[in-house]
Amino acid sequence: MMAEFQQARVQSAVDEMVQCLERDHIRKMQSRMFRCSAECCDRPGASMQQVHQCIERCHTPLAQAQNVVTTELERFQDRLTRCTMHCTDKAKDAFDSGSKEPAVKAQMEQCITSCVDEHVNLLPSMTRKLRETLDSFGK
Repeated sequence: MMAEFQQARVQSAVDEMVQCLERDHIRKMQSRMFRCSAECCDRPGASMQQVHQCIERCHTPLAQAQNVVTTELERFQDRLTRCTMHCTDKAKDAFDSGSKEPAVKAQMEQCITSCVDEHVNLLPSMTRKLRETLDSFGK
């Protein structure tokens, strides 16, 4: 029950971050990409290949931005997973050394809560870094 609550807490914080990035940065990039692509199609003297290459250039910044966000989210998830795996290892060690189940369970819940607190607290700096990166793609 506690683990589900903590998972929901992280998910909610990450969802909020992603929605802000999407609303404030990604949508603007999508808008520029579509306008740029339409301009490529409006070139009467361009060959089919030139139009295709032009459209690819228009799509590149958005694709790079989405890749950066995805990579950063995967890195965040990996770190959180490693932290919770450490909690599991500590709980197993405590159980193996003779600690009673209620004490081990409480220790594990406290450890997981600590992992979640630590990682949720990382989100503002991660968001700031991603905003700066996304802004650089818009230039």
